[in-house]
Amino acid sequence: MSLPVQTPINVIVESSSTRTEWSLVQGDEVLEHDFTQGLNPFFMTRRDISHIIRLELPKAFFKRRWNQVFFYGAGCSNPEKIKIVESSLVAQFKTPVQVMSDLMGAARGLLVHEPGLACILGTGSNSCLYDGKEITKNVRSLGFILGDEGSGAALGRLFLGDAMKGIAPRGLVDDFLEKFKVTVDDVMDAVYNNAYANRNLSTYAFFLADYLNNEYVHDLIFNEFVRFFERNVCRYDDYQKYPLAFVGSVATKFSDILLEVAARFEVVVQKIVRQSMPGLVTFHASE
Repeated sequence: MSLPVQTPINVIVESSSTRTEWSLVQGDEVLEHDFTQGLNPFFMTRRDISHIIRLELPKAFFKRRWNQVFFYGAGCSNPEKIKIVESSLVAQFKTPVQVMSDLMGAARGLLVHEPGLACILGTGSNSCLYDGKEITKNVRSLGFILGDEGSGAALGRLFLGDAMKGIAPRGLVDDFLEKFKVTVDDVMDAVYNNAYANRNLSTYAFFLADYLNNEYVHDLIFNEFVRFFERNVCRYDDYQKYPLAFVGSVATKFSDILLEVAARFEVVVQKIVRQSMPGLVTFHASE
């Protein structure tokens, strides 16, 4: 008599520059779930990544060798960077590893097996056209200096620039400086002398969430989301024919304004979620 085939147990990982979500899953059942800081090979070495995994991830994730580790991460956009993450994960888990971009994670997590446009609006931003299994087209993000329109980093950069130049409302700037207990010199140092400047900028951007009734704040966010659509979404042929889905902290925090902008471009927003993980669990359970 043949023994029943046991459902594989896998580790699914979704990592932004700010935070990494870990799920140990058997089919569609989540056995363990936790978070560590973000793992981005553009800013970290293999040793840095291994150190974070070992120190911050609970021991339950290392009980034994699992069937597969599926890692979706920011910065995993070329073979060299993928190799950094891959070698670290193999060393830690002694398990076969697949390392893919955070954009692939967003597409699979948002749309699972349905075609559409998947977008990330978090610390950074990105977008792609997805056919239900693979990404068929991507307008390059270009990072927080050349691109990342609509992201936390972009919003933070715009607000800080206005604040430091005296363009933002004085009361708003005073509240910001009081909340973060920073000076202009502190802000400059956090942006220009820090490897994680995009994180710092994004953190500052979320300050704006408490002032959405302020005309200046609403217009700043609205106009930056318009830039995201113009420079990303509208670059896909027939973009209005596809369902549009968003994942990320900025998308959820400023969802009302995001929907205003989407209506202006006559697109249907199917979903706005904070995390891709539930959809990724569904995707891999059905593979």
